[in-house]
Amino acid sequence: MTEYAPLLLVGAIIGTFTLLFSAAYIILKIKTKNEEDRRQMSDRELTKRIMRYAKPYKKQFALVFVIMLISIAYDLASPYLVGRIEDTIKNRFALPELFSLVAVYVGILIISMICTYLQAIILQKTGQKIVTALREDIFTHVEGLSHAQLNEIPVGKLVTRVSNDPNAISFLFTNVLVTLAKNVTLIFGVLAAMFILNRALTLAVMCFAPFLVLFTLIFRKFSRLAHLKVNDATTDVNTYLSENLSGIKITQIFNREDRKMADFREKSRSLKRATQRLILVFGIFRPMIYMLYISSVMVLFWLGGKGYIDNVSFFGQTVTGGVIVTFYMYISKFFEPIQAMAEQFDMLQRAFAAAEKIFKVLDIEPGIVDAPDAIELDEVRGEIEFRDVWFAYEPDEWVLKGVSFRVEAKQTVAFVGATGSGKTTILALICRNYDIQKGQILIDGIDIKKIKIASLRRCFGQMLQDVFLFAGDIRGNILLRSEGVSDEEVMQACRYVNADAFIGKLEKGLDEPVRERGNNFSAGQRQLLSFARTVLHKPSVMILDEATANIDTETEQLIQDSLEKIRNIGTMLIVAHRLSTVRRADRIIVLDHGEIVEQGDHEELIAREGAYYRLYMMQMDKMRLEDKI
Repeated sequence: MTEYAPLLLVGAIIGTFTLLFSAAYIILKIKTKNEEDRRQMSDRELTKRIMRYAKPYKKQFALVFVIMLISIAYDLASPYLVGRIEDTIKNRFALPELFSLVAVYVGILIISMICTYLQAIILQKTGQKIVTALREDIFTHVEGLSHAQLNEIPVGKLVTRVSNDPNAISFLFTNVLVTLAKNVTLIFGVLAAMFILNRALTLAVMCFAPFLVLFTLIFRKFSRLAHLKVNDATTDVNTYLSENLSGIKITQIFNREDRKMADFREKSRSLKRATQRLILVFGIFRPMIYMLYISSVMVLFWLGGKGYIDNVSFFGQTVTGGVIVTFYMYISKFFEPIQAMAEQFDMLQRAFAAAEKIFKVLDIEPGIVDAPDAIELDEVRGEIEFRDVWFAYEPDEWVLKGVSFRVEAKQTVAFVGATGSGKTTILALICRNYDIQKGQILIDGIDIKKIKIASLRRCFGQMLQDVFLFAGDIRGNILLRSEGVSDEEVMQACRYVNADAFIGKLEKGLDEPVRERGNNFSAGQRQLLSFARTVLHKPSVMILDEATANIDTETEQLIQDSLEKIRNIGTMLIVAHRLSTVRRADRIIVLDHGEIVEQGDHEELIAREGAYYRLYMMQMDKMRLEDKI
């Protein structure tokens, strides 16, 4: 019994760790039930959806698989050749045979190196194409979401979905899948070679296989949860950065840098703790696999050495020194891919965690879509009609209540009223940024829900209070919706809206760089550029939403002059608190708490001395007070 003590000791150690890990798994399973419920996709479903992106490149993956099989030949043949070399040197030392074996070994090694290089090149190129397609799908899908849906999703989260998460999936195609396939094939190949070489020693090594499977399944559970925590913490950090870097000027104005830093530090610590838990999982799993490897080597040496010394035959097969050397190398070849699979499982779980978040975004059904029978608008006159329109951003909190009005083609109509009366909402509904709950909105007598969204929005030109300029140059920002337009046509549009004056003073003219959000231009200059790109587009309906709210008097005069010029282009809808902007409108609609209380031209409404009159007089009193100051 004493001679079997090493085997019993190894078994006791492995059994103890098995019990500990099984207990930890059961406890984690109970504690993380909510986490499991939070998961909406299984690994099988995620794999199936990811593979759709790989399907167009199945020929490339087939080629890689063939190359992989050739490279595996080295891993399977090298231990056998080394064992043959050992027996040759020890037993008969035949120099020609030795040279032949070494030449074959070197030849297989060179072929394996070439195959590994080709495999890497093909996978990298194919993987990047797949990830690019996935990233484009996400971005295109996000572009199709409604304003209400985009308001609910933090920008930082969307940035993470489009940029970071596809990078995690790229490892799946460039490394993980093929390496996993190679390792699995190699494991079975090694087992087959070992079994052919010596069945008894192979069965002894196979005693450790159930523990390998069990430890891997337990590790998979822990690593999946750890990766979810890391992904969530990373998203929180990105979301916080996106919001606070955009509003950093406000932070500085209110001297809240320390508070914001404290919040950021806490989120960073959460990410650190999640990452440390992930490291701990792998820090336990790898030594366990290594323990099984060392245990199997000990069993090999004990059984093999005992059989070699005692000249014992197992299943009719004798154990030689070459067999022991070959088995030692095969065991290494057997456990190396299993240890490498820990890294692959790490990347695989990271990819699955990222893929689940990506597909959750892709599974969001756009809130506003084209009707099956939606039509294209060939020509738009600009007639707009609201018929008993009711709208609420939140259920039962009505912003518009039974609003009805009609705007004739080429007419200029202004909407005025207190903040929250529904002016801007009306403009958003016309463009179908939101869908109404009750009533109808018609363009040229056609319900806008029966018009294709792209076709509908193509006929509008919007000039908003907060003009957004993209990083690039002035020309690119003016040509935003126009193609095949010459510089002369661009400058003609700029002259039409009085933007040519300040553009002409710039060193590079239309090529002048525009920084992020156009922060190297004044509010008035950005507004004039907005007018220029709208005029260049020649829309049938122009929308001005507080377009003169944040500009100086001199620039306002330029814009008023521009408005007079572009009034003849098409229908114009204006929202403004400055009544000086709307007094020349053909009709003014006064709103109060989502209802129309008055409408008419400036003179008519002043004569009535109603709601518009009161607003007008309040502004006049304010202007007189400012003049006195």
